[in-house]
Amino acid sequence: MDNREEAAAFLRTRRDRITPEQAGLPVYGLRRVAGLRRGEVAMLAGVSVEYYTRLERGNLKGVSDSVLDAVARALRLDDTERMHLYDLARAAGGPATRVRAGRGGGTSVVRPSVRRIIEGMPDLPAFVTNDRLDTLAANPLGRALFAPMFADPTASPNTARFAFLDPAARRFYADWDRVTRNAVGVLRVAAGKNPYDPELVRLIGELSTRSEEFRSLWGARDVHVFRQGVKRFRHPVVGELELDHESMRLPSGTGGTGGTGGMGEAGGTGGDGLSVVVYSAAPGSAAADALTLLASWSATAGRGRQVDAPSG
Repeated sequence: MDNREEAAAFLRTRRDRITPEQAGLPVYGLRRVAGLRRGEVAMLAGVSVEYYTRLERGNLKGVSDSVLDAVARALRLDDTERMHLYDLARAAGGPATRVRAGRGGGTSVVRPSVRRIIEGMPDLPAFVTNDRLDTLAANPLGRALFAPMFADPTASPNTARFAFLDPAARRFYADWDRVTRNAVGVLRVAAGKNPYDPELVRLIGELSTRSEEFRSLWGARDVHVFRQGVKRFRHPVVGELELDHESMRLPSGTGGTGGTGGMGEAGGTGGDGLSVVVYSAAPGSAAADALTLLASWSATAGRGRQVDAPSG
């Protein structure tokens, strides 16, 4: 992916969404656009119009931390957007931190100790994922929870691919619109960190070619990081359930670089781009009962088998 094009489009879309009133600027006469002008962003950031124009053309190489911070404040970037701006500067050879050379290709290897951790949580669905939304490892209850995605044993499960390309995903995710929007935001963050990751480039190309919804969301340039939240499912075996999820970044050296495999949510900064994602339900809740039932189904009839929606 073209880092300059990514940086230019990101800054432009962030500028377009901020009105002069939101930025505390006076408005005189008619304006052709609702967002800020380049000169207004430059003034708010304390740089020349010429310098900001250079940035918005995608040239972030050599930009100082102080300028990046000033632009982030002027554009009212949130923490995730600020992180993404720094990632774009790193990928351009900027000084923010070291360039992530060598990251993001090939096959990840999850350490046996990490696999033992998720296997040691038999009552909770747990996964190890990477920034491309592949699953590198999953415990039995995790595979049972996401049975529709694991239904094809020949496919490499991936949250974004499943959500956009498998018709079962629209039935499975009760909040499909939010799930897909967040998935695109995670991939956008990954692209900012590693724009030349060949597996990521192929994934984005596949989704762009095959899904109009993905193309539309990708063009918005929004970013997202999974940390914690609530997700609602319509499971073909246990019905509707609402689960909390937590995403915990693994330290550097936990796995390899990049990854292949399946499902999950990841985000933030850190080592090899791997995270442990765990779903849970409040004790005594209907969702907790559903997980117990799902564990029983997984142990008896469901593990590794294709799941069809119940009839009727």
